[in-house]
Amino acid sequence: MDILYLMILCSVSVGIVFLIIFIYNARNGQFEDDESPAVRILLDRDNPVERETETENKKINTEEKSD
Repeated sequence: MDILYLMILCSVSVGIVFLIIFIYNARNGQFEDDESPAVRILLDRDNPVERETETENKKINTEEKSD
């Protein structure tokens, strides 16, 4: 019967720790962006040439801004 009390105490302690971690992360904005991961797959480019062109354009734009 003593082990039952120990197991209840351990499970409640672990639950409280996870609750504290969840509240901490919720207040710091961990769960703010729940829209973009679901939409990101829809916006992905299928053509690798387009991806290479976009990355080259980004590199050129960042080089121009740094000058």
